[in-house]
Amino acid sequence: MTKWLSGYYEDNIIFAAEIIKKGGLVAFPTETVYGLGANALDKIAVARVFEVKGRPDFDPLIVHIASKEDIYLYAEGVEKEVEKLIDHFWPGPLTIVLPKKDSIPSIVTAGLSTVAIRMPKNPIALKLIKYSGVPIAAPSANPFGYISPTSAFQVADTLYGKIDCILDGGKCEFGLESTVLAFDNGEFYLLRPGALDLETIEKVICKPIRLYDSDKILSPGQSPRHYSPKKNTILIYPHLDHEQIDFTETIKKIYNYLTANQIDSKDLFLILPCKNFDINEKSFGMVDYLSDEFDLKTMASNLFEKLYLADKSSQNTIMIIGVPMKHLGLSIMNRLEKASNIVIR
Repeated sequence: MTKWLSGYYEDNIIFAAEIIKKGGLVAFPTETVYGLGANALDKIAVARVFEVKGRPDFDPLIVHIASKEDIYLYAEGVEKEVEKLIDHFWPGPLTIVLPKKDSIPSIVTAGLSTVAIRMPKNPIALKLIKYSGVPIAAPSANPFGYISPTSAFQVADTLYGKIDCILDGGKCEFGLESTVLAFDNGEFYLLRPGALDLETIEKVICKPIRLYDSDKILSPGQSPRHYSPKKNTILIYPHLDHEQIDFTETIKKIYNYLTANQIDSKDLFLILPCKNFDINEKSFGMVDYLSDEFDLKTMASNLFEKLYLADKSSQNTIMIIGVPMKHLGLSIMNRLEKASNIVIR
């Protein structure tokens, strides 16, 4: 039986930490999404994470630590450039991939010689790691490939009865997974855009981040299909005018696609970036918005929750309108590209 506990009580966090120590699995909140945690030093516990999620063994996990200094226990090659990022952005939604030490079992890293490490910002997550006394390996707390959970309810919907404990910490702050960078030969490479935008990172390191262009998977979130609803999901790229959404032309694009493909608008759950669209909501089965005004941080925070609600609705088709690919928009569109089975540019 899964224990569903409030993460705002210290005793409950201590209870969950004992589960981690004994090789159990605990879903817990971070500032990004909910993670499914196991003792990263326990091969059997980590194997249960892969089993419960149905996660392929080639997809590595992120190791979560409770203090900046712990990175030296589990990773090699922590050079000054890496320390600069750690000092600036940890705790926070930044994961760094470095050569691993032998203390990290190969099952955590999918047999790779590198390990992905981050220090989360959420106080419940930090206390759980601290009380456990071990690093916690944790992917998102959902079946592999499904929508990442940003609330304990979403975790319970898919994993209740399969794991030992859920620590409920309310809705996650950022709603998108961490940004993942690899460091090699003095250069940073983007493996996954996330809750920390590249422009902010580049201001700190004073040089551009390179794009990773290999098919080899080094971190979570690099699979071509991910974060996906079970329903038919259509991503429509917005019509842009000087890098801003042209709302009128984008609405025309929506209706043109529905007409050309003979899709009944009443059977559609339409998700729009913001309420600036002048659209007849009654002509659709359901219309929802990622934000009131055009605010990328709010959109990111609400993205997975809205996709989850759409997937649970009575409509059979989900259509979501994208955003310009700059700042957090790059991360939002990365998730939507992977979540959708049809992409209209």
